[in-house]
Amino acid sequence: MCRSIKTLFNFDPPATDDEIHAASLQFVRKLSGFTHPSIPNQAAFAKAVDDTAAVARALLRSLHTNAAPRDRAVEAVKAKERARVRFGA
Repeated sequence: MCRSIKTLFNFDPPATDDEIHAASLQFVRKLSGFTHPSIPNQAAFAKAVDDTAAVARALLRSLHTNAAPRDRAVEAVKAKERARVRFGA
């Protein structure tokens, strides 16, 4: 599950709310062991995702680096190449 959580810091353009929410959802799924919580657990699950996303946004806003922002398109090409090498054509 957590393999789908991507690094969100220091990209140009910056991470979107949708990307932060998706990473938070994956994190909460991993912690809880639920991909789809039962009805009694849905409210707690949704709150945990929202709380995690808020903390992630605050973290990303507070981080600083001297490195140049990474280009999303270039990083996507690199990821596809790594996958091709790892899993074959």
